[in-house]
Amino acid sequence: MLNKTNGLIYFLAFSSGFSIMGIELLGGRILAPFFGSSVHIWGSIITVFMLSLSFGYLLGGKLSIKRPSLTKYGLIFLLASIAVLPIALFAQPIMAFIFTHVEDSRYGSLLASTALFFIPTIILGMISPYSVRLLVTDSEHSGQVAGGLYFVSTLGSALGTIITSFYMVLAFDVNAIIIGFASFIGCLGLFAIALDKLTIKEPVYA
Repeated sequence: MLNKTNGLIYFLAFSSGFSIMGIELLGGRILAPFFGSSVHIWGSIITVFMLSLSFGYLLGGKLSIKRPSLTKYGLIFLLASIAVLPIALFAQPIMAFIFTHVEDSRYGSLLASTALFFIPTIILGMISPYSVRLLVTDSEHSGQVAGGLYFVSTLGSALGTIITSFYMVLAFDVNAIIIGFASFIGCLGLFAIALDKLTIKEPVYA
């Protein structure tokens, strides 16, 4: 089954990379009204995203060990979608509270970045290692598969950076873009689950 869906898995990995960088870039716009846009604001955002992704890679790898499936893969996307949505809904009150109680903008921006982006980025980070597990059918080609997957994911990140910063922020409100990302990620998850349910199963060995 999984061999027939390799193209979908690569596309989903590409889309996750696109979404991660798009959301990270929007983080600067979200925090700016309260904490400014100086270098330490971006330092806070990048630190939180890097730490979150590292935890996500670890958790995704562990989750992929036992009976990986497109359904479980799709559920990761659905969880990510649910976790991203509160960024648009609650960013303003969260940042207002932190801004009021933390005088130093360095630590305020770090705390705000953690509150807004830590959980959704962990979940998004789980996608890449799980993608590798779904694509790998034998250890001989595992390095090649992982390299191709991370190429596609990083390419998605690059395009997400360009498209979000060059076009999306000029055409749409930041909250609308965040909701768009959440909806897009959720639809991808539903599609993966539906495809898994409709496809004839072949044995998958843990």
